[in-house]
Amino acid sequence: MRRLGEARTPEGVKPPLGAGHSPRTGRRGAILTVVRVAIITAGSRGDVAPFTGLGHGLVRAGHQVTLVTHSRFEALVAGSGVGFHPLPVDPRAELESSRGRGLHRSATGVGKLVRVVALARALVGRMTDDVLAAARASDVLLVATSLEPLGHAVAEGMSLPMLSLHLQPRIPTREFPPSVLGVRSLGPVGNRIAGHGVSLAVQRVFSEAVPDVRARLGLPRRRTVTAWRGGERQGPPVLHGFSPLVVPRPRDWRAGLEVTGYWWPYDREEQLPLGLREFLDAGPAPVFVGLGSATVPDPEGLSAEIVRALRRAGLRGVIQRGWGELQAAGDDMLTIGEVPHSLLFPRTAAVVHHAGAGTTAAGLRAGVPAVPVPVQFDEGFWAARLVALGVAPRVVPLRRLRADALASALVRATRDPAYRERARALGARIRAEDGVTPVVEAVARVAGRA
Repeated sequence: MRRLGEARTPEGVKPPLGAGHSPRTGRRGAILTVVRVAIITAGSRGDVAPFTGLGHGLVRAGHQVTLVTHSRFEALVAGSGVGFHPLPVDPRAELESSRGRGLHRSATGVGKLVRVVALARALVGRMTDDVLAAARASDVLLVATSLEPLGHAVAEGMSLPMLSLHLQPRIPTREFPPSVLGVRSLGPVGNRIAGHGVSLAVQRVFSEAVPDVRARLGLPRRRTVTAWRGGERQGPPVLHGFSPLVVPRPRDWRAGLEVTGYWWPYDREEQLPLGLREFLDAGPAPVFVGLGSATVPDPEGLSAEIVRALRRAGLRGVIQRGWGELQAAGDDMLTIGEVPHSLLFPRTAAVVHHAGAGTTAAGLRAGVPAVPVPVQFDEGFWAARLVALGVAPRVVPLRRLRADALASALVRATRDPAYRERARALGARIRAEDGVTPVVEAVARVAGRA
């Protein structure tokens, strides 16, 4: 087990500011100037990348920041000034395992959520020791949704201030159903009941890990339902990293639940790879197609449908390989690896994507139309928001994706100027938002009260 002060610093990354000396005069009663902040998250790339930019913003504010997440994502902090503390578990390996492949056999909504809860329960205990080690060398914990119940226990046991960071609206509300279910409105009462059900399911993921942590930290045992009720009524502040232009703050949320604006990934690249630049310059703006960290049961068949759709619509394509291993060949198609969406998307005619929170945000920021092809969980929620905002003509769920349906949606997205105009106007407003400053101010507040 590695203590936070011994965390590896990737090549090209400076050690966290303040490393090597104490940034405080004492945990109790002191006014902290340089705060040691641990940002703790788990999941796929989309659950990690936004926190690299948020961490960089905190570093620029003068704090010592360490990202605590899976080793696979260590390179994402390179050059940002953010330190890194690795967590065990490789999320891609888990998705490609027999347990992960079982998710493809589940329907969307509740059935798939049950399978994910079971998978997460089997993994979360393996991350506990490193979360504790990171917290012991920190002044403030910023904990993402994926590890929130564990973060609550650690923060309480170590008397540390904590802020919750959500990339999706998960807090129960009457205004819409829980985003993770990807379902249509169940009515005001049904929406709120479903939201409480999802919150309780998240607590169940940690029903073994949290009691163990509480015992190790000398805290009394607490029933899962009791922890859930406490969090629902008077939990810590929750900062939501999406734009209020995309999802307005629900009117029935309690105080302390704030929508800050997006947190953009830290991108150190200043230009796209040469081969991609040459392809972009060689013809009309292409359509980007990517599924991010989603895995699919038949990559070859899906890739063929996508290429047929692009060609029927008369469009060139940039196909991102991603975890789904998509690929395409031909003078009008280019297959790429990971590139900054902030550099590529503004040069496209439209973006076809799985409607993950991060990719949805990147497309909106670029001001280009979208065709969402949601796969699972909150992707259905974001896909519906894109249609409601008038920047996408329709949703084409991945499980029903056929060349004709995708081609028809692409023709509308790229040839009807109304979609591009609405996307352009919304993108300009989103780019003017500052989602980082509210977090910097919140860290200062909770650190000053520590």
